[in-house]
Amino acid sequence: MKSKKEDYTSAEKMDYEFIKTRLSPCGLHCGKCFAFSEGEICCLSKKLQNHLGNFDVYAKRFVDLLKEPLFLKYQEFSEMLAYFSAGKCNGCRKEMCVLFKQCNVRACSDNMQVDYCFQCSEFPCDKTGFDEHLQKRWREINIKMKEGGVIAYYKEIKDKPRY
Repeated sequence: MKSKKEDYTSAEKMDYEFIKTRLSPCGLHCGKCFAFSEGEICCLSKKLQNHLGNFDVYAKRFVDLLKEPLFLKYQEFSEMLAYFSAGKCNGCRKEMCVLFKQCNVRACSDNMQVDYCFQCSEFPCDKTGFDEHLQKRWREINIKMKEGGVIAYYKEIKDKPRY
């Protein structure tokens, strides 16, 4: 079981350090979060915005031209796309979580000097601040990382949707 940085080769240490920029101390994948400024959702949203250009003008026309009332909702879609493009978070390791304001994990992991909760001598605990659903998910994620290692866990989930 490789749960500490020291157990990795130099190439694996580089992978591990990158993975830390994507996985929060609780194990959730910040890189797949809609709020993460360097994440796929943010980057793809920006790309789609650029490709759509001034589509709002055309959306109004397509209502009549195509007899498609769905284009009346384009403004709402555009607002949501702008929200996803904003990327308001730099990741839990750089700042407190913008989604789960009640999260205590980052501060606790800093205090306990661990990268992930499973590395803590008190894991599992009830200090996370999570609701019942997230607490269960947190526990399952950390057990997986403890059993198989951080790198293996990341490789397993890196291309899967977070939601």
